[in-house]
Amino acid sequence: MKTCPLCVAAIALIAGTATLSTLVGAGKSPALPAAHATVENAKAFTVDGVHSFVTFKVKHLNVAYAYGRFNKVSGSFLIDPENLGESMVDVKVDAASVDTANEGRDRHLRGQDFFSVNEFPEITFKSSSIVKKGDAFEMTGDLSFHGVTKTITVPLEYFGTGQGRGGTTIAGFESIFTIKRSEYGITYMPNGLGEDVTIMVSLEGVQR
Repeated sequence: MKTCPLCVAAIALIAGTATLSTLVGAGKSPALPAAHATVENAKAFTVDGVHSFVTFKVKHLNVAYAYGRFNKVSGSFLIDPENLGESMVDVKVDAASVDTANEGRDRHLRGQDFFSVNEFPEITFKSSSIVKKGDAFEMTGDLSFHGVTKTITVPLEYFGTGQGRGGTTIAGFESIFTIKRSEYGITYMPNGLGEDVTIMVSLEGVQR
């Protein structure tokens, strides 16, 4: 299979993505800046890299989607449905861990045409506020990718808490959103790769 710099498109991926990272709760309390919450909070959840996923897709030659993922994600988050002001997310993605199932393409993605991982090794997201919008939630925060930081607002689906191995408390959420790669300085192959990159972030965490 020939290497296609494309694909990757991922780009953006940001990640998620991220991602892209995300979060929230559902309660009657008014939304307050999530920045008031700190990752040192005793109720915080540590991202479980084995059970968390940051993936992306981008249109290739306008006929199909190319998919990829980032294999290394870390960070912390806190979801308090009764106090949105304490809810927060702080996630880091290792840009060099991009994986599109083709090593040649992945090397291209790590290079100057795309992620420039030597110069920008991490993709990060830090929330600033979380609000309830109807029956859903929205999270706003700063996504930093490829040397560019932009404030984005993304939807969030919170799945609640459960019991993990050894009786630990776990929690998780998902966010799916789209970014424009050119806004983060990724303009390679404009006629071959789509401008819009969809990022899918699904994170599971363990309470400390």
